[in-house]
Amino acid sequence: MESLAAIHDETRQGEAFLHPFPQRSAQKQVYLESYGCAMNFADSEVVASILANKGFGTCGTPELADLILVNTCSIREKAELTIRKRLTEFRKLKRAKPGLLIGILGCMAERLKAQLLTEEKLVDLVVGPDAYRSLPDLIEEAEGGQKGVNVLLSREETYGDVSPIRLNSNGIMAFVSITRGCNNMCSFCVVPFTRGRERSRDMPSILQEVRVLLDAGYKEVTLLGQNVDSYYWNDPETNQTVTFAQLLAATASTSPQLRVRFSTSHPKDITDEVLHTMARFPNICKCIHLPVQSGSSRILQLMNRTYTREWYLSKIDRIREILPDCSITTDLIAGFCTETDADHAESLSLMDYSGYDMSYMYFYSERPGTLAARRYTDDIPLETKKKRLQEIVDMQGVLSTRSNEKDMGKIFEVLIEGNSKKNDQEWTGRSSQNKSMVFPKTNRGEKPGDYVQVLAEDYTRATLLGKIVYPA
Repeated sequence: MESLAAIHDETRQGEAFLHPFPQRSAQKQVYLESYGCAMNFADSEVVASILANKGFGTCGTPELADLILVNTCSIREKAELTIRKRLTEFRKLKRAKPGLLIGILGCMAERLKAQLLTEEKLVDLVVGPDAYRSLPDLIEEAEGGQKGVNVLLSREETYGDVSPIRLNSNGIMAFVSITRGCNNMCSFCVVPFTRGRERSRDMPSILQEVRVLLDAGYKEVTLLGQNVDSYYWNDPETNQTVTFAQLLAATASTSPQLRVRFSTSHPKDITDEVLHTMARFPNICKCIHLPVQSGSSRILQLMNRTYTREWYLSKIDRIREILPDCSITTDLIAGFCTETDADHAESLSLMDYSGYDMSYMYFYSERPGTLAARRYTDDIPLETKKKRLQEIVDMQGVLSTRSNEKDMGKIFEVLIEGNSKKNDQEWTGRSSQNKSMVFPKTNRGEKPGDYVQVLAEDYTRATLLGKIVYPA
């Protein structure tokens, strides 16, 4: 799985996202907490919708809940350890409130169902990513004293007919899932085993969701999938195949005032058609998250990434050629099995060549059940992994500074998202290139959801600082 990590407001792996549910009058209340990638957050919105249709209200604290659901992530060991600790805390709460039910959803649910249910007895419900429709029945079973379990994977489920409840909505930005599962068997990744085979949602339901968001005043959507570029849907009425580039164009065509982002792309699948579509539509944001994982062809082969260093760099060149103002971000893993100092040096040099604006960087964490765990020995000492990771982080610091320096004096169109976290006299928003910008409020009446032109005048490592400029 790619990280889905270039998406704004996504938490890092192992960090919690506490959904600030609106309070509703209902007989029973559910509290939902999500971890991991943006796909998990989008799934939580589907779950909230399914439960709302069965009469469940929502609450903002676990103490008020009749049902606690934790949407889990298995991509890294840290995430699992954090979630396990959280479940232990909820179990203490259950002792004071015997009728309380605790359940886990998502990837960790599928992978550790027996351990969490019967050995550690931390949960009452275990529901995999393709079984959310069965939640009401499973809850009923658990209320009767049975353990509610459904982790069956599906080749068809896309939840295309479910209208998500926007849990963390600022009324401006929203996620729209377009694919589920993954067919790429990267040797380090658990996702094909926890989320199943790849399938694409039908385009009419995607565009309908986008139009509903547009009518509700949203200004930006992010199309989500483990690998959006492999989107493939056959229209039964015309027998015509819809590609990701065509879906992207159709989404952008709903309104010129709607920004469109997408994540994540697999390097082997992003096509010139996608790049030319991005160039053709001003409202398709000029940012591509293109995970490389390693700069060494030898390591890439062990990872089963299906491309070489040289092929990846040629893709970088092609993006720069067609979209010269496009930002490029990536994922990198330090210390994969058998990685040498020379392999690591190739990752650093690839970073330098690619000029990434931002990276998500990790050291290798062996996940049980993956191809790498079965085939290779995790033979790089932790101290070496951490040292190499720090060098990658330091390199990205240089690249981010270089990128920000290039932006000085440029004017960017920014979608205002809200107040700056540090100063309520300043706005924060992002450019098309997905760069965070902070700038003072004016007396011109701008508000969240407005597009403004911002002149970049200064920067920190992660943020551009500027001011709103208006036509003379």
